[in-house]
Amino acid sequence: METPFVFVVDDEPGIALLCKRLLTRAGYKVETNTDPRAAIDYLKENKIDLLLVDIRMPEVDGFEVIQHAQRLQPGAAILIMTGHGTVETAIRALRQGVDGLILKPFGQGSELIDAVKLALADSQQKKDAARTQALRPLFSVTESLLSETRREPLLDLIITAISERLQSSHVACYQKNFETNEFSLLTSRGSVFLQEHLDLITPTDSSLAPMMVNVNGPGNPTLKTLLANLELGAVILVPILRPNLSMLLYAAREAKEPPFHESDFEMFQILARQAAVALENSRLYAEQLAYVRKIEESQKALLQAEKMAAAGRLSASIAHEVNNPLQAVQNCLHLAGREDLPEDKRKEYFELARTELERLILTVRRMLDFYRPGATSLEKVDIADILKYILNLMSKQLKEDNVTIIVDFIGKIPTIMAVGSQIQQVFINLILNAADAMPEGGVLKITARALKDGVEIIFHDNGEGIPKEKQANIFEPFFSTKEGGTGLGLTVSYNIVTAHGGSLELLADRAPGACFRIFMPLGGKQ
Repeated sequence: METPFVFVVDDEPGIALLCKRLLTRAGYKVETNTDPRAAIDYLKENKIDLLLVDIRMPEVDGFEVIQHAQRLQPGAAILIMTGHGTVETAIRALRQGVDGLILKPFGQGSELIDAVKLALADSQQKKDAARTQALRPLFSVTESLLSETRREPLLDLIITAISERLQSSHVACYQKNFETNEFSLLTSRGSVFLQEHLDLITPTDSSLAPMMVNVNGPGNPTLKTLLANLELGAVILVPILRPNLSMLLYAAREAKEPPFHESDFEMFQILARQAAVALENSRLYAEQLAYVRKIEESQKALLQAEKMAAAGRLSASIAHEVNNPLQAVQNCLHLAGREDLPEDKRKEYFELARTELERLILTVRRMLDFYRPGATSLEKVDIADILKYILNLMSKQLKEDNVTIIVDFIGKIPTIMAVGSQIQQVFINLILNAADAMPEGGVLKITARALKDGVEIIFHDNGEGIPKEKQANIFEPFFSTKEGGTGLGLTVSYNIVTAHGGSLELLADRAPGACFRIFMPLGGKQ
């Protein structure tokens, strides 16, 4: 901690010398002056921690010196000494805000030392109380600064906070260009001109330290002259330095306004630190927002590209699926029209044409189902009953294909709201797919159970399964893993289930074979 500086003012040289000797021996830095007017001039140029002043002096009394000291150095402690102590003197001293009073003669030197210690302690206590009182409103200011993420409104908030908390009529925020080292004015309040202030800004920028200058107080004479030329009475400049930010905050009062105190200087530095954090948050938020927008734009571009690719695949698949049977029909009709063709051969070609037309009709019907899977109203549907009905209906075909069905209903299966015919179509598609995946026969296990918000149905066969490289595309239109398949069965099933608010998914980790899971909500949703 820096040694306190005591300034002794007494018109009696002997008393002044005694005070200096006692206080120096106690570890204080001490200067004395026997001329009150010269003492006032000294206070204008030199910073002190405590003024020890005699009350009764010729021409200028101690109370007048105190008034000048409180104006020039409001943070200094005041201790008065007098050989004519009266109640009136004590009352006046209290009213003037002094920190202590000691009577002459001192007797023992310890009385003076104790009085100085007590005056410094009382002064510090007053400063702490004032600082606490001043810092309380900063909590709301900090909250408002940190809650604003847009740069321009944030700068306005910073300027407003400085102006209000420091009662400063002129406030500005300057930004330094890292490449040119030149300052630019970002925002301001009051009369602020960059060019005129550059001489004030440069010393702070060079030292990288906050600076406070009062025209009628101690400090750099050159800067005080600059202030006077600008018709200003006091100024505080605080730099903000960050890896991506170099700024300078400026607050000034006019010559007719009170000077800045140490508490103002401290508050400004706290505000500057909070402003630096808020500005850094704003910068990071802006970078994050720009990054998110860039990602969104990339995703939109990828999605559009995927849509175009899917549209191309779909168009090509539709053309292929429709063109093949049409070509076959055309060929059959052309051959059947030959006059030299036997009757039985003509009938064979007509039968082939009819078969291809049915195949074409089935493809078109499934395409229509793909685009409008939910055109019927909902009704109460019993999943268990539908499964029993379908398995009974398909029992002959499944027996011929040597497919064994194992059904396991776990607990009571609740009814759901759905379109019964569409749910039948989904179950039929999955059972037929499983049978096709087991050409030599096999086992298909169907499990159903109630969940919290719906019903789960699992179809698990022990066939060859779906290759990993094809699993991501199995729900795409016209994508098939079997020879001669239309590639619409799973697509239609997926659209039906999702149109009901449910889900259809491949459980890739359930080997051997393929395992599909259906979830249907109780209420149903279209």
